[in-house]
Amino acid sequence: MTHPQAVSGGLPISAVVITRNAAKHLAAVLAAADMCRERLVLDSGSTDGSPELAAAAGARVEHQDFLGYGPQKCRAVELAAHDWILSLDADEVLDDEARTAIRGLDLSDPSACWSIRRRTFIGSREIRHGPWRDDRVLRLFNRKTAGFKPLPVHEEVLSARRPVCLPGAILHYSYESCTDVIARSLRYAPLKAGIMRHKGERPLLLTLPFRGLAAFLKSFLLRAGWRDGAAGFIVALSRVIDSTLPRGLLLFEQEPPDTGNEKPRHTAPP
Repeated sequence: MTHPQAVSGGLPISAVVITRNAAKHLAAVLAAADMCRERLVLDSGSTDGSPELAAAAGARVEHQDFLGYGPQKCRAVELAAHDWILSLDADEVLDDEARTAIRGLDLSDPSACWSIRRRTFIGSREIRHGPWRDDRVLRLFNRKTAGFKPLPVHEEVLSARRPVCLPGAILHYSYESCTDVIARSLRYAPLKAGIMRHKGERPLLLTLPFRGLAAFLKSFLLRAGWRDGAAGFIVALSRVIDSTLPRGLLLFEQEPPDTGNEKPRHTAPP
């Protein structure tokens, strides 16, 4: 099948990006993937000009109502012109070292796959410690031998082979501010609760405080999040939310409803 933006030249790789109102970093994301023969943007109803920006950058643009993060990325992979896939989020920019490394890859073995170190920023400040330290994500693979798990959030690529880590990094401009870090954890909590519900998990109420404490201590102390100052504290706090709030929401759903049989207590008028 011929695709309008699948041009000759470059590596036989489709760089795929899912978007919704992602114009801020999208041009940089696509420019850094210019070694790929195709750049595909799958948009889910942007109103900020993301599709037009992508098309102007030479990307092929397709549209799909949002299916959840994992299913949406699976759809983007399915639409790609090439079997080799470079999956990037709309706030992830390859640095020059990673771009050079990708250009030199041997793509003759479809079972091969590669991970890339991810450097995450809050605003313009890089977070160098805590749970985001040494973060590596599998992003370059062949769709015949690997693919995304169709999870609604925190999707990941499954591959039979252990990935090789490429030199360089992905610059991850995911959070505008510390407030955004907490807001993201709150927004994802119901999605994570849904995953737990689907798995049939039944969390225990009394374990939640201990889970929260362990998550905080691991992030802030054991992984030296304190070295990032107040930002490290905020990241550790987001880990507490990630660890406890989805389970709390699931427990609330599982509690038996109030039948209303108990008679209300009335106090005597003064």
